[in-house]
Amino acid sequence: MKNTRRTFLKHAGAAGILLTGSSALGRTSKEELWRTDYLSRSESLSPNDTVQFALIGAGGMGTADVLTALQVPGTKIVAACDVYDGRLKAAREQWGKDLFVTRDYKEILGRADIDAVIIATPDHWHKKISVDALLAGKSVYCEKPMVHSVEEGAEVVAAQKKSGKVYQVGSQGLSSLGNEKAKELYESGAIGEINYAEGFWARHDPIGAWQYAIPEDASETTVDWKRYLEPCKSKPAFDSKRVFRWRCYRDYGTGMCGDLFVHLFSSLHFIVSSNGPNKVYASGGLRYWKDGREVPDVLLGVFDYPETPKHKPFNLSLRCNFVDGTSGTTYLRIVGSEGSMDVTWDDVTVYRNISIASNDPFAKLKASEAGLVNTDRKRILPPEKMVYKVQEGYKGAHYDHFFNFFNAIRNKQPVVEDAVFGFRASAPALLCNDSQSENRITRWDPVAMKAL
Repeated sequence: MKNTRRTFLKHAGAAGILLTGSSALGRTSKEELWRTDYLSRSESLSPNDTVQFALIGAGGMGTADVLTALQVPGTKIVAACDVYDGRLKAAREQWGKDLFVTRDYKEILGRADIDAVIIATPDHWHKKISVDALLAGKSVYCEKPMVHSVEEGAEVVAAQKKSGKVYQVGSQGLSSLGNEKAKELYESGAIGEINYAEGFWARHDPIGAWQYAIPEDASETTVDWKRYLEPCKSKPAFDSKRVFRWRCYRDYGTGMCGDLFVHLFSSLHFIVSSNGPNKVYASGGLRYWKDGREVPDVLLGVFDYPETPKHKPFNLSLRCNFVDGTSGTTYLRIVGSEGSMDVTWDDVTVYRNISIASNDPFAKLKASEAGLVNTDRKRILPPEKMVYKVQEGYKGAHYDHFFNFFNAIRNKQPVVEDAVFGFRASAPALLCNDSQSENRITRWDPVAMKAL
C-alpha cells in the first residue's frame, strides 16, 4: 500500500489516537507511548522457566548488560569469563562467590547448566565466540557490531541457521518504544514515502573519548595477553591500552562506525523495513584525540539505498563527532514526501507538510469565477507537529531488548535483530571504515549480503 497522508489519517482515526496536550498555537499534538505491564507476561513463570546465562567479557558494557538482564523475571547468571583477573574478582563480588569464573570461554560453553551467553568482548572476538556458542547449543546475545569485518558475517549467519538457537545482536535501541512507534507511523503513511534520512551521534567525555581507566595491576600476569590476541594476525608486545582502550585500535575495535553508526542503521532498517544500502562513501579523520589511536574522531558517511518492494530509493547521511564539547543531540531523522520524523529511543516527533492554496492570483480568479471555491473562507489545518513521548516509568530500550531475548528463548520464537538483520546493519558501518581509510566508494549487495 502506498504510504500517504490519507492512509495515515485513516489509520490514526481507526486507532483512536489520544491527544494528551497541545501547544499554545494549537498546532502541536502529543501522545504518550506506553507498554503493557512487563510482569503480566511473566507471572506464570516456574523455576523450570529460569534462563541461566553466562557473561563473556566482563567490562563496562558486559556488566551493564548483566545488571539489565537480571531485572527480567526468570533469569540467573551462573558464570563469567574475562582475560583480566580483576574483572573476574569483581564479578564474584557483585553476583556471588559461587559464580563460576574463567579466562577460557570454552569452559563456559561446555557447561550443561548454561542456556545462553552474553558476548560483550572487544569486537575482534565477536564472530568466533558467537559461532562456537551457537554450535555448542547456546543462545547468544552479542553486543554490536555483530562482526569485526564484513568477511566474518556469513559464518555467523550459517551458524545460527544450523543451530536453530536464538541469536540477538545488542543494538538495544531496536526494541525501544521510540522505534516501535516510528515504524507504526511510517507504515501508516505519516510522512509519505521515504526519500532521505540522516542521523547524528555525538559523544563527549571529560576524561577523553574511549580513554577508559587502566587498572594499576594490569600486566601479563593479571591479563591473558596471548589469549586476547588469539584471533589477530598482529601479535605485538603487551600493551595495557590495547586491552582496556581497545576501541582506539583497528585490530580489536571498529571505530565510531561499529560503535555508533550501527545503532542508526539498526533503527532505520527496522522502521522502514530495509535490507540496507548498496553504495557507501565515508570521509573523516583524527582531528583532536591524537593520543596514539588509529581511528577517526570525526566521521561522515553517505549511503545510497536502492528501490525495493518495501521502499523507494533514498539517500542516508550519518555523522559522528567525538570532538564536540557540548555533545549535541543524538537523533535519526527520516524525511518523506509528506513530512518527516525525528526518532530517538524515548520519543518520536512528526512534522507534516501543510497544504497551502496556490498564491497564483490568476488561478484564484478563475476558480472564483467558476464558483469552485470560496476564496475568503479559512481552513481547518491539521497539526504541523505531533510529539510522542514514553510514559513515566518506562524501563527503557535496554530492558526491552533483553526481555525480548529471554522471551524468545523460552517460547522458541525468532527475534527481529537476528544474525541476518545484525549483519545487514553491521556491514555498511564496517564498509565506512574501508571507504574512509582507502579513500574510495565501497559497494555492497544488501540482499545477498556480499561486498562487491
